[in-house]
Amino acid sequence: MLTLRVLESESDRILLDRFLELHRDSSMFLRSNLRRSGLTYHPRPFHGTYVAAFQGEACVGAAAHYWNGHLVLQAPGDVEELALACTKRSGREVMGLSGPLDQVHRARTALGLADIPAVMDSDETLYALNLTDLVVPTQLLDGSVTCRPPWPREREQVCLWRIAYDIETLGGVDSENARAGAAQWLDSLIADGSVWVAVAGGELVSLSAFNAVLPDIVQLGGIYTPPLHRGKGYAKAAVAASLLAARERGVTRAVLFTNNPSAERSYEAVGFRRVGDFGLVCF
Repeated sequence: MLTLRVLESESDRILLDRFLELHRDSSMFLRSNLRRSGLTYHPRPFHGTYVAAFQGEACVGAAAHYWNGHLVLQAPGDVEELALACTKRSGREVMGLSGPLDQVHRARTALGLADIPAVMDSDETLYALNLTDLVVPTQLLDGSVTCRPPWPREREQVCLWRIAYDIETLGGVDSENARAGAAQWLDSLIADGSVWVAVAGGELVSLSAFNAVLPDIVQLGGIYTPPLHRGKGYAKAAVAASLLAARERGVTRAVLFTNNPSAERSYEAVGFRRVGDFGLVCF
């Protein structure tokens, strides 16, 4: 007998995390936000309202509607019911959806959003890599490219890269609010030790970051190389260096999603392999 309920207690958190770990490659936002902010909702970054489906005592599906309006899904069998229940409980407008591709399509239809124009509506390839299989680019090995966390005086430049990434990849616009959001995103990730820049000839040439982090697995996001420096292998170097740093911390696996053929070639060159499909919609 399937039941749906709002998650609130520590025992709920344990059951949810146990379920999400079974789908770890496509559940990074859910697992990372849960670890960072718990189940109790406050109108602050990374907080969400969580609803899960249960068969007996076992969690078999989940949805979370986050502070920014994004609905994140991991519900192999009951995504329509969970999407409706979660958004009804939160009472917030749906500003986007993400999760396994088929689930995103089904939830969008169930919510009556299939015909609503989206700023971004992307069918992405989900990639994963066991870090023991990481291929380190020659530029890192011979020292022609080095990577490190950004220095404080480089913050403004890296923020501009984030704005450029949002415009190019997510359909964003350059505005005062967008710049403030980019700064907030970067400051939080830099504080977590989750941002790296590649340097060649004394110049910043590429950016790598983790947008979700757990002790065993990280998710890459916001990878950006300015147009002037593309096609030179700098993104591969930045990604590989960030993953080497993660491996030193004990991380064993990395995931990412993309629909950019050029980026796919770079990720495959350092060892990533396709493991599924991922959906990302932003209204």
